Amino acid sequence: MRYSFLAPALALAFASSVFADADAPPSDVLSLTAADFDDIVNPEPLILVEFFAPWCGHCKALAPHYEEAATELKEKNIKLAKVDCVDQADLCQANGIGGYPQSLPAVSTVTAENHVELQSSDKVVAIAYVSDPSDPLAAEFAKTADAHRDDYLFGQSSDPQVLASLGVSAPALIVYRSFDAPSVEYPYPIASATPKDIAEWLAELAIPIIDEVNGDNYAVYAQSQKPLAYLFLDPSDEGKDAKLAEIKPVAEKFKSKVNFVWIDAVKFGDHGKALNLPEAKWPSFVVQDLEKQLKYPYDQSKEVSAAAVEEWVQQYLDDKLTPELKSEPIPESQDESVFTLVGKQFEEVVFDDSKDVFVEFYATWCGHCKRLKPTWDNLGDHFATQKDKILIAKMEATENDLPPSVPFRVQGFPTLKFKPAGGREWLDYEGDRGFDSLVAYVTEHAKNDLTKVVVPEEEPAQVPLGGASENTSTETPEHNEL
Repeated sequence: MRYSFLAPALALAFASSVFADADAPPSDVLSLTAADFDDIVNPEPLILVEFFAPWCGHCKALAPHYEEAATELKEKNIKLAKVDCVDQADLCQANGIGGYPQSLPAVSTVTAENHVELQSSDKVVAIAYVSDPSDPLAAEFAKTADAHRDDYLFGQSSDPQVLASLGVSAPALIVYRSFDAPSVEYPYPIASATPKDIAEWLAELAIPIIDEVNGDNYAVYAQSQKPLAYLFLDPSDEGKDAKLAEIKPVAEKFKSKVNFVWIDAVKFGDHGKALNLPEAKWPSFVVQDLEKQLKYPYDQSKEVSAAAVEEWVQQYLDDKLTPELKSEPIPESQDESVFTLVGKQFEEVVFDDSKDVFVEFYATWCGHCKRLKPTWDNLGDHFATQKDKILIAKMEATENDLPPSVPFRVQGFPTLKFKPAGGREWLDYEGDRGFDSLVAYVTEHAKNDLTKVVVPEEEPAQVPLGGASENTSTETPEHNEL
């Protein structure tokens, strides 16, 4: 019995099922039952079988994509099938299905007939070549495939004809790619390869030397934990391809330490502003430390040449660059009970050891932040007579960068952080955002002795959050950022 799980580009599309109705056109997805399962699946060199339940929300949501994939792959003689686990409960149980949607197993069987076709079936294809399925590499490879079935396409071959055609000795592991070097063999001792070793090697190979970044693949770069070097280009510029070709050797040189991408400067101009590029002038270049959220923009008045980019990245790696911190102007006055923080004065104000500090990090466009504002203003009013002991503050986090000395980065809005007086430790506030709860929290965690203050009788009404995430606004901001 041979199945396949195709990934990563089609992973989401394949992780679904199709629910046809009487008026729907004929489906290219095969419907399998216990009576015909083995007869249809076993002869196929490459087939994807989706186990689903009609009531499964994820299955329903992704069903159209699965149908489209079946039609597209039909031309390559790759079949997609489905099994209704409500109607075919015994068949699903026999295949160890415990959730929906699910495809098993993660490794395709590779033969002389499908070997060449499989190599180009996805952006990244990893194939293990073993002399016998009981080879230790097969077990470690299967563990890797099971953990990363949503990321890559995996195959395994013990076909002597396949091994002979490649001229390699088993055991061996080769990755085939649709970009850069088309095939790369595992360069380390294969006998001691662990799932962690294989996964890390795959993650490195899965990222091109330089590729366009957008909303679809940004998470791949974010998860890599490497600094990200952006080359902002105008796609309509006749010199775009030449500039990419010029920068590519530099990107290849630093591949093991920094990921390089190019980005549509017209579409994602606001992301350039977020990276502290003040002008809409292209090409432009900036390095971002994703872990610390620090930005190192290259001077936009200078030419972005290969030599300049190479020197800039090397200085970054040598820790010779100073991050550029975005900051709004320091307010001329602080007339409100809630102190307005900006990047330029953050350390000076917040690290005043005599005061407890409670900060709301917000974004102007964030709906949850707007709803919290009346309560936060009330909290400032409540402690207004004790400003020498407690500072209630707010900072527009998309317009002001935190200095490197701050041990956290804002990931969602609003984010509430409390710093007791006399220390450097920050506490995450994750409780109820009602006025009484906030007051109680400050009183409990403050190092200073805060005088009891009469709570205002009335508080502006709070709009229910409606079940949305507390940490991330569900509204779509009117700006183009990744």
